[in-house]
Amino acid sequence: MKLHELKSVPGARHAKKRVGRGIGSGTGKTATRGHKGQNARSGGGVRLGFEGGQTPLFKRLPKRGFTNLTRKEYAIVNVEDLNVFAPGTVVDADALRKVGLINKEYEGVKILGNGDLNVALTIKAKKFSKSAIEKISNAGGTYEVA
Repeated sequence: MKLHELKSVPGARHAKKRVGRGIGSGTGKTATRGHKGQNARSGGGVRLGFEGGQTPLFKRLPKRGFTNLTRKEYAIVNVEDLNVFAPGTVVDADALRKVGLINKEYEGVKILGNGDLNVALTIKAKKFSKSAIEKISNAGGTYEVA
């Protein structure tokens, strides 16, 4: 069987109902909207979540959580990901972007200490975790808070 030989099961497909095309069509005059009322009008109907004036569900439920307006988000890179660079390379946000380790810089780059670093690198980033600093130093590299 090939893709062009596939057929729908009988009754699975049916013609679209063409409403408002004259009285002989069976769906003329009011075009299945009924007589008068809000939903019969053009542009009629109610917004999403409207419950006829009753307090809607999203307002009845309690508010939860907190949004910190001054939150800073960092692009995260683990030290194990830095093994793709040649020894002695200066690794900064541009170098990380070229290799594909980060897409956006956000507030800066933060280096975390997951995994092992096998090459000596000079790493420039906004933030470093303690374990990352330790692993960079053990590998013979240096770090700069930029």
